[in-house]
Amino acid sequence: MTSDRSHDQLVIVSTDQSFEQACRALEAAIPQQGFGLLGSHDLGGTLRAKGVEFHENCRIYEVCQPQQAAAVLERDMRLNMALPCRLSVYSEAGQTRIGMISPVAMLSALSSDAALVTTAKEVEQSLRAIIESAAALKA
Repeated sequence: MTSDRSHDQLVIVSTDQSFEQACRALEAAIPQQGFGLLGSHDLGGTLRAKGVEFHENCRIYEVCQPQQAAAVLERDMRLNMALPCRLSVYSEAGQTRIGMISPVAMLSALSSDAALVTTAKEVEQSLRAIIESAAALKA
């Protein structure tokens, strides 16, 4: 597991696992941090099914921690459009990666409410733990 990019907006970690192994590892790690898996989208498969020549793999996971989501919505209902949180497992040039857009960066861009930033920091810490746990599993 290596942290490729972790800056203000994106958190991306590489893993030695195959794409499918990383997907299974992520699915197992999600509930360990109190999040639920709402659904997943096989973006790569969908593009190929629509006739688009797409050679990489990409699966997007929508996850939610209900109390944190409710806290965000109670402060600003308009932020429903930023929910649920999304995690991604994808391949890029033969390397499997797990990543997300930083909840802190996203909510900070949408609101100046300090309470929302605090909530986003808590969510981001949990999501980072999910990503790091999934990426660390041995192939």
